[in-house]
Amino acid sequence: MTDIPPLTPDNIEERAAWARAHTATEWVPHDTLREDRADGTIILRAAQPMDEVAPNTGHWLHLWAERTPDSVALSERADPAAAGGDWRNVTYAALLAHVRAVASGLLARGLGQGDTIAFMSGNSVDHLILSLAAQYVGVPVVPLAEQYSLIEEAHGRLVFVLEKVHPKLAFVDDAGRYAAALRLPELAGVEIVASRTEGAPREVTAFADLLATADQPDLDKVHAGVGPETLAKILFTSGSSSEPKGVLTTHGMMCANQAQHSPIMPYLRSHPPRVTDWLPWNHVFGGSANVNMILSNGGTLTIDLGKPTARGFATTLANRREHPGTLAFNVPVGFAMLTEAAAEDAEIRAKLFSELDLIFYAGASLPQEVWLRLERFCIEERGGLPMMASSWGLTETAPACVMVHEPIGRSGVIGVPMPGVEVKLIPDDDMRCEIRVKGPNVTKGYFNDPEKTAAAFDEEGFFITGDAVRFVNPKDASRGLIFDGRVSEDFKLLTGTWVQAGTLRMQVLDRLKGLVQDVVVCGHDRGEVGLFIFPIPRSVSDATQSQGALIEPHLAARIETELRDMNAAVTGSAKRITRAMMLAEPPSLADHEVTDKGSLNVKKILTRRADLLERLYDNEDPALIRV
Repeated sequence: MTDIPPLTPDNIEERAAWARAHTATEWVPHDTLREDRADGTIILRAAQPMDEVAPNTGHWLHLWAERTPDSVALSERADPAAAGGDWRNVTYAALLAHVRAVASGLLARGLGQGDTIAFMSGNSVDHLILSLAAQYVGVPVVPLAEQYSLIEEAHGRLVFVLEKVHPKLAFVDDAGRYAAALRLPELAGVEIVASRTEGAPREVTAFADLLATADQPDLDKVHAGVGPETLAKILFTSGSSSEPKGVLTTHGMMCANQAQHSPIMPYLRSHPPRVTDWLPWNHVFGGSANVNMILSNGGTLTIDLGKPTARGFATTLANRREHPGTLAFNVPVGFAMLTEAAAEDAEIRAKLFSELDLIFYAGASLPQEVWLRLERFCIEERGGLPMMASSWGLTETAPACVMVHEPIGRSGVIGVPMPGVEVKLIPDDDMRCEIRVKGPNVTKGYFNDPEKTAAAFDEEGFFITGDAVRFVNPKDASRGLIFDGRVSEDFKLLTGTWVQAGTLRMQVLDRLKGLVQDVVVCGHDRGEVGLFIFPIPRSVSDATQSQGALIEPHLAARIETELRDMNAAVTGSAKRITRAMMLAEPPSLADHEVTDKGSLNVKKILTRRADLLERLYDNEDPALIRV
């Protein structure tokens, strides 16, 4: 087997050269154009042009139904409740026919571009057919996190969205399973469509009835009127810093993003891509990037109802054993679980890695040890490396704006601007840059929210992302960018010193791993940086409670020691944590302290727990951990 060199601070370029030499997938070098302005602002663009942009998402269905009508477009277990069993396969010819039938059913009900359809359950073939049918006739879809409907404590978030968009129709895969949500008064008068109608608490329409609709006489005319500016989706943000915002997502945005991928991902055109994917469609990564990548390139999407969790991973593994795919999308914890399973099973290794063109992670940085295991398995099973990459983007950018598309041999880099994207970087005094973007994949604003829309763009029309990045090499923009937290999370101490809260949080989580579930960095307009700590329950042994805070001497001593050691390695008040408090109550889903992505809503936590914030800066409080 080829010797795989380790990554060290001194051999980054040598390791990248090794990765380029051993990558078997066709790849395109980074080629970034840089403009330095007199005010210090930096503009980055890709040298490569975009491909031709499709007029709407229905264009892809017609294209592949004509070219490869018998190729499988969609696949899912015939019995979604079973981990094994037969597959339900839908060819491109059948997919187009289904979409046109359901689109005719929507027209027969009088739905048009001024209406919306809410999707209250997770990924399924019926879900996607209805979504594509709505887009086919210009009806925007509103995919929502299924936990909004399944978890009673989260119904408030569901009601918030329903009252915002006033859907004419709503979809669930199983009316009995979603019965509690379907009883909500906000759905009164809304037609409910369900794949399975048993146990419905009210009258529902069977999805099969929509599928049986004959083509409406004006179907082709209506579809011809769907263009780049037609609204395709309203995707709600996770609400990590405020109430969720409805991002206006047009056909042009989604089609442009695929035309931006094509020039830098040539393997998508070489042969139809195949992916088995669990990423939820209410998120832009799973629902817009991955689904559209498959459909625009005539590939096969296998729907995985598993997840990278203790309960769901067995389902994912069974699905990927049968449908391994040529593209592997996942979050870092998912890849860690896959590599652990592959290390123990030669058959799984051969299945998962022998045909891969791409390994793509997002959501967080992939641990380098997981990256190395992925490399080793690919070398063993494929004889070479796939393209190993990450990207950066937002719900507002449909989503990718920056992407790695040449071998770099390491994790943590988000890449360079994609074709057609213009990146504005505004440096601060610590070599970080605020990143702003402009391009055909960027939203025009938020649903029924002109105030937030106006605040989202600067005077040049760049979208203000609130994120920060750094150059891998400030002298060579083509080496790429590294994500460096959220500018919007940063705050000033009383001294006027800026605290990079997102970066500091990640450092603390790494230091306290195994002890804490999450932390919130505090200190806005205070003299010192402090922490709210949500401990891992199993790490707490003999705690007592003090009005919402935990007193646990053993765990407090361990945390104090770790934070003191961390402080010893830094200088400056902005990087030193002097106090901490363990919170007795975990983050509350019902009070919106947790987003549907599982991240913390920091603003909501600090507001809801304002009394504890005051106690954090009371040196006499018995629950305070002084560092």
